[in-house]
Amino acid sequence: MTDVPRASHHPSTDSAAAFPASPTQAPTQAVVLAGGQGSRLRPYTDDRPKPMVEIPGTGTPIIGHQLAWLAAEGVTDAVVSCGHLAEVLQDWLAQARLPLRVTTVVEEEPLGRGGGLKHAARHLPHPDQPWYATNGDIWTRFSLREMAAFHAERAATATLALARPRIPWGVVETNEFGQILDFIEAPPSPYLINAGVYVFSAEFAALLPDLGDHERTTFPRLARERRLAGFPLPQGAYWRAIDTAKDLTEAARELAAQSAP
Repeated sequence: MTDVPRASHHPSTDSAAAFPASPTQAPTQAVVLAGGQGSRLRPYTDDRPKPMVEIPGTGTPIIGHQLAWLAAEGVTDAVVSCGHLAEVLQDWLAQARLPLRVTTVVEEEPLGRGGGLKHAARHLPHPDQPWYATNGDIWTRFSLREMAAFHAERAATATLALARPRIPWGVVETNEFGQILDFIEAPPSPYLINAGVYVFSAEFAALLPDLGDHERTTFPRLARERRLAGFPLPQGAYWRAIDTAKDLTEAARELAAQSAP
């Protein structure tokens, strides 16, 4: 386990008491799952883990954008779970000027998504309080505080952010007679998907498997018990999973469009 200090103009790791948290407030701690190999992003991931791939035109890796977003949403402590080429990520975190405290943990052997999340959660500074989690390949911006309020209002044990991605193909609209009415390029999907961002109540960590995938064990169990909630991303919220080189190109294009006057 490695503690990464923030930039010198921020309080040191020893000053955690400077950020008091309350169960009634939004979480101030988070886990970032950053151990993926990113095989579909090669050659970008030949010498770095997936979250260390830079968004073109920004000069900042994916995880840098994530940590800045988490800090802007009130998070003061993050645990980064490393795996593939962990030392590259750890070196960057040690040298970067970070807006929050970061601790890194490394899986000595593959634990699966659920086991890895549980392993990382053990290092959260406030185990008796709620926490956020995000996959290390997600680039998004929306109000985590609103998501935390949604979670609390429903007394959920876990809440998933839900995105409606665009279909990557053009679609054809027809009428009841089979006549083509229109061609629509990359429309929004009619289905919501797991957006890879979560709010968890304190007791959630104990429900995770030591080894394996929580999305096949813990989440279905909570769903049956009506303790799992879904928070649809607000209209206009930016969300993209960075899985392929094409995603990098699209993210850069979208960023340029947002920055244009």
